[in-house]
Amino acid sequence: MVGGISQQRFADSVNLYCITDSLEVASRAARDGVGMIQIRAKDLTARALADLVRAAVVNARQSKILVNTRTDIALASGAHGVHLPSGSMAPKELRRITPAGFLIGVSCHTIEELRAAEREGADFAVYGPVFPSVTKSVAPIGLDAFRQAAANVRLPVYALGGVTAENAPQCVEAGAAGVAGISLFT
Repeated sequence: MVGGISQQRFADSVNLYCITDSLEVASRAARDGVGMIQIRAKDLTARALADLVRAAVVNARQSKILVNTRTDIALASGAHGVHLPSGSMAPKELRRITPAGFLIGVSCHTIEELRAAEREGADFAVYGPVFPSVTKSVAPIGLDAFRQAAANVRLPVYALGGVTAENAPQCVEAGAAGVAGISLFT
């Protein structure tokens, strides 16, 4: 359940991007129709991360599984893509070694980073934090700043940070292609 409504109904009305280190959460998100699921398990060994990603891919249904930072593990494990932190290698460089249709997302925190992600061939970006977040202690940018940022690129931009079922529609109204989160799915 997300904010008192079923995750399925929520997923039907808003493009969702789940960020998790849990196979249980990833499997539930896939079952509920979440479009993209990022496996973000920074403390795992490469082998354990690959095992987790493989299991998530098996349970993915129609969801796309992406791996945080580790393009090598995404490719070796059959994931659908990778999510890069800001300042990473340019997506166009990764395109030289990834198969057609491999998704590349980028975390962005400024309009210039969004423009660079677009220019360098990212498929989408996450941007924020839009609202106060329980997982990050960074000051939120607010909806007006998100609206301005999303309007500066043609790249799909997902709102991140403090997003709930209640405020997700405001993010979409502000130009978000969807919403991303960690606590939204736990």
